[in-house]
Amino acid sequence: MGVPFEALLPYGIMASRRMSYHTSSLDPIKSAPQHAIRAIGLTGPIQMFMISGAGLSKLRHMQNGGKRARHSVDQWDRQMMDRDRRLTGFLRGQTDQVLAPEGFELSNGWRVEQRIM
Repeated sequence: MGVPFEALLPYGIMASRRMSYHTSSLDPIKSAPQHAIRAIGLTGPIQMFMISGAGLSKLRHMQNGGKRARHSVDQWDRQMMDRDRRLTGFLRGQTDQVLAPEGFELSNGWRVEQRIM
């Protein structure tokens, strides 16, 4: 799967800035902050991949209601997840109530077309 070049522009900018840090003046006082930043390890494209990957993982975790992502979801799982969404409002939410909430009978999962009379 191809990656649009616009997605790689921030990484190219960071790599070029990192190269400019290496070629900056050799004055130790002037280049001290860059060395401190480099010592922390917050520069470079590899660290940015790690930060963006962790951010996307956290976003997916939050979208799943604080639960781990599901893999190999078949039709039955999709149907049950849709029912849970109609019951609780969340795709991965579950409830222990015996009776369905008000309006559940009106939020039917089956799509019915209107017949012309």
